Amino acid sequence: MKIVVNSMKRKTSIARAVVKEGKGRVRVNRVSIEIYEPKIARLKILDPLRLAADVVKNLDISVKVKGGGWVSQAEAARMAVASGLVKFTESEELRRKFIDEDRYMLAGDPRRTEPKKWGGRSARAKVQKSYR
Repeated sequence: MKIVVNSMKRKTSIARAVVKEGKGRVRVNRVSIEIYEPKIARLKILDPLRLAADVVKNLDISVKVKGGGWVSQAEAARMAVASGLVKFTESEELRRKFIDEDRYMLAGDPRRTEPKKWGGRSARAKVQKSYR
């Protein structure tokens, strides 16, 4: 039995997807994708599954996500699922399909938060002085 474990990051969220042969079940943090809330996050995670509908019918996908907010968790899960499907099927056609739909489904987004510097309350803001 073939099993592919794949992890992806988005901002501070980390998603780990396990793709294996099965009955077509998809779970995110042990919750079935059909009842996963919020709905926008569910639709984002379903993107790669919609594009690879013929392949997903006989695969079980389990995703564990931690860190960050719900949007970045959904995007990290989406990337992990898409990348896991491509690695499992080893299909160049599926890879092309994902890249044509949205490049960030496989490539990821390299942006991260900038570290805080001295002299202010955040990365760029500095303490103001009025001289009076």
